[in-house]
Amino acid sequence: MTSAKQIEANRRNSLKSTGPKTAEGKAVASLNNLRHGLRARTVVLPGEKSEEFHQLCNDLESEWQPQSRTEQFYVEQMAVSQWKLSRVELAEKSILAQEDSAKVQIPLVERLWKHQCRLERSYSRAQRELERLQDSRRAQQPEEPAPAPGPAAQVASAAASPAVSAMQPARNTPVFISTASAGAAAPGVTVEGGGRGSVVRKIA
Repeated sequence: MTSAKQIEANRRNSLKSTGPKTAEGKAVASLNNLRHGLRARTVVLPGEKSEEFHQLCNDLESEWQPQSRTEQFYVEQMAVSQWKLSRVELAEKSILAQEDSAKVQIPLVERLWKHQCRLERSYSRAQRELERLQDSRRAQQPEEPAPAPGPAAQVASAAASPAVSAMQPARNTPVFISTASAGAAAPGVTVEGGGRGSVVRKIA
């Protein structure tokens, strides 16, 4: 747990924070209070900066772009888990910095580690549910039809058709193969070879 000295130091540090100074920054901060005010009141402890929690929520919203209230809930759940994880790390550092015996420190640190595991599982569970919702929403969106080919593509396709036809070999050319000798060839027939078993091909 956080020591009394650490809590008092956090309170003194919070008094030094004046918040946003520009008009734009104040406008953004006011919107943060509207969106995450309830969470900030229940999550942010005295001595902690609510502006930092709001900034964490905004960063996660920019990353995940929630489109529904349920998606927004899981984003905020991730922010809460991450915020508390940072608090656990500070508490662990505070315990180990104290001049207590290991018999006192070890049980406290072990309890913190168990709490840390629960928070990490909570973060992972919220992230999985958020991803599942967003994947389901994208799957339900209608697919955009493929654009029709433009006039240039149609002209190119028509110009390529004769060239493809010219490249194709002529078909239905009669070919006669015989094992007759060259002397047995009929007049007007070209004989390839001159020996026994020559191949006779008729010229169309």
